[in-house]
Amino acid sequence: MSEYQYYEFAAIDRPLTPQQQAELRSRSTRATITASSFINEYHWGDLKGDPLDWMRRYFDAHVYYANWGSCCLLLRLPRATLEQAVLDAFVLPAERGSAFSASATDEHWILDWSDWDEEGSGDCERFWDEESQHWMARLLPLRDELLRGDTRPLYLGWLARLCGGELDDAAVEPPLPAGLQTLSGAQQALVEYLQIDPDWLAAAAGASEPLPASDETAPALDAWLDAQTPETLRAALRLLLEGRGAQAEREARRRFLDWQRSRQPVVAAPTRRRVADIAVLRQAAAQRRLERERQARDAEEARQRAERRQHLAQLAEQADVVWTDIDRTLQRGTGAAYDRALQSLRALSEALAQAGREREFRLGLDRLQQSHGRRGAWVKRLIAAGWVEK
Repeated sequence: MSEYQYYEFAAIDRPLTPQQQAELRSRSTRATITASSFINEYHWGDLKGDPLDWMRRYFDAHVYYANWGSCCLLLRLPRATLEQAVLDAFVLPAERGSAFSASATDEHWILDWSDWDEEGSGDCERFWDEESQHWMARLLPLRDELLRGDTRPLYLGWLARLCGGELDDAAVEPPLPAGLQTLSGAQQALVEYLQIDPDWLAAAAGASEPLPASDETAPALDAWLDAQTPETLRAALRLLLEGRGAQAEREARRRFLDWQRSRQPVVAAPTRRRVADIAVLRQAAAQRRLERERQARDAEEARQRAERRQHLAQLAEQADVVWTDIDRTLQRGTGAAYDRALQSLRALSEALAQAGREREFRLGLDRLQQSHGRRGAWVKRLIAAGWVEK
């Protein structure tokens, strides 16, 4: 297997300046570089730079994967997006090289979801198919979800650590977010990207509350908007007009969530489970998955059998046409023709047997032998099939 590595970076909040693009160009003459991206593939050699350093200086997102199975997703978020205490529940104790970790600059968090398979022992088919170069497009919406306060991507990172054997049975899960049973498309892509065990995910998600319906949120939004001062609304509109729509949404959503929490009754947080507790649920989840897979296989096999019976019934109705086609095919006198005729004969034999017309098949075969019994290569095929004796 030849070596293959794929690097893609994206600048979202602010485009790269001409100087920054020139700096990146000095690192690679082959890369595709624009004001919003850097893309390069390597069949030998490697990136002349540290992706984490590039994230600090230039970019908001990075996707990397190699054909031996290693992969990495980096996302840069403003520090105001996540409180330290919230993030700590998902990543501590963890260092870079973990399946999920975080680092900080003065202004940003850089979140790192990784699966480093240096021995190439994992399944890397997801990096070889025709969809492989769409990973950035599939994963990038995670950043917007995090900016909107959705912590499911963080929990999936914790699950990736669990699947990677980083956590012992006594480790306690982070706060369980709502909606784990109905992941977004980007979150499902992250599950595939990191190869998170579906049984661990099902076990963890079983206790996750459903997301509130949009029609349940609308009255609260209206009430909050009614309580805003003209100065607050003016500030939000100014951010929009200045092209800082993401910042405007982020700040407005944070204020709305704070207002909403202040009006809700204090409810005891659900008990956070130990890994050992979730492991028990995982066994049950695995059994349910295996049963679903068995039922799916049985249903597929039943469908195929029904289609086969229908096909054979139609073939039996057209037996005269099939006999004529076999006769014409044999007249060509080539090996390929004999193989095709034998294939048609096998299907017709099965069709007529299903219809209870075995005697009709034997009579038709005798007629064929009268016309083509001197074709040695054809007769050898019939002997091998058990239809005639030596």
